[in-house]
Amino acid sequence: MTIIRATQAHLEGINRLLYQVADVHHQGRPDLFRANAKKYCDAEICRILADPDTPVFAAVDAQNTVMGYAFCILQEEKDHPLLMDCKTLYLDDLCVEESLRGRHIGKALLEHVRSYAKEIGCYHLTLNVWNCNPAAMRFYEANGFKPLKVGMEAML
Repeated sequence: MTIIRATQAHLEGINRLLYQVADVHHQGRPDLFRANAKKYCDAEICRILADPDTPVFAAVDAQNTVMGYAFCILQEEKDHPLLMDCKTLYLDDLCVEESLRGRHIGKALLEHVRSYAKEIGCYHLTLNVWNCNPAAMRFYEANGFKPLKVGMEAML
């Protein structure tokens, strides 16, 4: 396995995983997430892949097949009246092929993202995880993540 910067050549594999992660969310919260959907259309993925501030890393095998991905967004807070100046790498989405889970591909992707964030001078690496995805919650906690803030809801 190798972790590389994803390109348009990886679009098919990225799409396959986008559907898988969307299904996890749909199963957990069908009131919020559509069935048989994905987070980004192909044009959006291509735009993301071309933007240096939204790196996408792919774990690929020897045949360049996508085994997992990590979508990231570089965020920078500057001159805010309350908040300190801060450069953050936000992990927008991480997914590993269902049939390959448990082989430490996610951990390798996460460590690659963490190293990249350090390399570009980020203060921290942040992410959001849905409460309906306890496996992801356990994964991130096992890899050193702690709650930064909590989103709450009241059903109406």
